[in-house]
Amino acid sequence: MVDVAADAGVSLKTVSRVINGQPNVDAALIERVNASIARLGFHRNALAASLRSGSRDTIGFLAADLSNTFYMTVAAAVSTVAIGRGMQVIMASSEEDARAERTLALDLCQRRVGGLILVPAGEDQSYLAGEVAAGTPVVFLDRPGGGLEADAVLIDNRGGAHAAVAELLRYGHERIALLFDSPSIFTMAERRQGFLDAFAEAGRIPDPALLVSDLHTPAAARDAMERLLEAEHPPTAVFCANNRSTIGALEAILPRDAEVAVTGFDDFELAQVLPRRIRIVDYDTDRMGTVAAETLFARIDGSAGSSRFLLPTRLVDRGGYGR
Repeated sequence: MVDVAADAGVSLKTVSRVINGQPNVDAALIERVNASIARLGFHRNALAASLRSGSRDTIGFLAADLSNTFYMTVAAAVSTVAIGRGMQVIMASSEEDARAERTLALDLCQRRVGGLILVPAGEDQSYLAGEVAAGTPVVFLDRPGGGLEADAVLIDNRGGAHAAVAELLRYGHERIALLFDSPSIFTMAERRQGFLDAFAEAGRIPDPALLVSDLHTPAAARDAMERLLEAEHPPTAVFCANNRSTIGALEAILPRDAEVAVTGFDDFELAQVLPRRIRIVDYDTDRMGTVAAETLFARIDGSAGSSRFLLPTRLVDRGGYGR
């Protein structure tokens, strides 16, 4: 369909309307599309068309890592909205692999989902253009998509990180470590920039040796934190860019009873019962899933256009029972 649209000089939506015999299509456009179909030897997949035109009672939710409690909480909120609409959710996880994302997203579309909520693992989602043109709406969650105009529901990553690090600087900390995952991940890049923004605003420069990336697991964050604590000039505070890094940092800090202030992005289970006080960049995860689902159903119901929803953050206390 993409080739037909390019050859005829029309949109994918126009090609879809012609192929499916929808009314109110200009006769000249129909003639151009049919000419391109004949010239390119395009064959309509009758089975796919029958599936697509049938009753859709599911939506798809493709996360980046379903083992992360953040995505499971979002998925539960999405499911609640879907059930209220008499629909079910098919869930899948790309494991932060762009190729897996593409394969799974297209597979979900072939399974006649009525719409797709997608956490991008790659930078280009233009492969879904044909699906969107054929009537499957897409909502990006947690990260914006690329190459495809669609709704996006995001967290104020940069603002939240800026507020957290600015607070640490106001408390007198200058040697602040940053533990984060791959900088190629949108949320990590935004939170790193928020970290740098706070230093720039205070007229200070962070020590590059204290910025550690590519920490995919709590164990990796723990090892990184242990190395920083054993250095000649250890940090007096650490900002952890996600909950896994926070957990790993605490695994290194608590057994040593190290005097290191901890602030982390994302709440996590058992944070309230920690033996020392930490700060968390918190946000309403349920609200995020609810907005994404409601936006998707609005598109399924025929609402046009696209929007970007930015979920606000706030700094909260966790733990502190031991001191």
